[in-house]
Amino acid sequence: MFSRVLALIVKELLALLKDPKSRMVLIGPPLMQLIVFGYAATFDLNQVPFVVYNADTSAASRDLIAHFTGTPTFRLVARVDSLAQIPALIEGRKAVMALAIDARFTRDLLTGQPAPVEVIVDGRNSNTALIALGYANEILSDYAASWASQHGARTPSALVMRARYNPNLESRWFIIPGIIALLAQVVTLLVVALTVAREREAGTFDQLLVTPLRPVDILLGKGIPGLIIGLAEATVILLAAVFWFGVPLRGAVGVFYLGAVVFIIAVIGIGLLISALSATQQQALLGAFLFMVPSIILSGFATPIANMPQAVQWLTLINPLRYFLVVVRSVFLQAASLASLSTEIAAMAAIGCVSLVAATVMFRRRVY
Repeated sequence: MFSRVLALIVKELLALLKDPKSRMVLIGPPLMQLIVFGYAATFDLNQVPFVVYNADTSAASRDLIAHFTGTPTFRLVARVDSLAQIPALIEGRKAVMALAIDARFTRDLLTGQPAPVEVIVDGRNSNTALIALGYANEILSDYAASWASQHGARTPSALVMRARYNPNLESRWFIIPGIIALLAQVVTLLVVALTVAREREAGTFDQLLVTPLRPVDILLGKGIPGLIIGLAEATVILLAAVFWFGVPLRGAVGVFYLGAVVFIIAVIGIGLLISALSATQQQALLGAFLFMVPSIILSGFATPIANMPQAVQWLTLINPLRYFLVVVRSVFLQAASLASLSTEIAAMAAIGCVSLVAATVMFRRRVY
């Protein structure tokens, strides 16, 4: 029985690797997505265009502006003569932020009174606006502490921030480990979901049914190539994350691969279920995308699950990608142990068992 299943596995791998279109699906899109996500998908802000209205024109106000222009985060694009000019620049997207310094700025500093500085941001992109405000607040706090120490005034209390696991708060360290899980799911699901449908369209599925292979053997022969390809895909992206993008891998590689195997098996079960329900490759492809898009949105890849409505949070419990993202990010950044990730691995195993049983039952019904 094992030799027959092995022969079917080899046949599936050869069918995938010999077909130019299949090779392109396996190699091209994942690499393109890795490059795009690795370099373009970031929560960090650089060269944020801002304008300045300086009604004070003193050395103190010029020093404050220098604190902004001296960082790579902000880029001064214009100086305006009145507050009325600011809305047009923000509305025309020529500036994301405006810094307005009052004429009493230096006088208030010298008399020990609060010297307000108005920061106006473009709120159409709330995420960018909040990050820009955070950077601006940090620069203003540094300037206040520096001015107080230079003029012998009492230095205001300063908030000292430290970030565990990601000291520089580089969003790349958060995003790229998630790409490993994301692309492993995409490739595995597409390979497995199309396998039975491809046989039906080619007219060779009936030939499989008259062989000594049982339905379970056929499912194993169709599913194991997906496991091999999914692990190979995860390995390539893992190496790129560590050696190309410089994301630290602090945990054990064995824990990562254990989680990856259990996750890919769960995805294989879902892919086989889609394939068993599909009569054509077009239907299988549509079914795969109908599953992938909600699974990515409900996984916590980009937005925290805790911010979702309670009913949606319950729905994420049946999403294997949710658990594998925790495994990958914990292994990379926290050096998490197998014991600390046992809940996530057990949840993926349960989803895998249910999906594989459902795929087997559906496959038997479609065959018989």
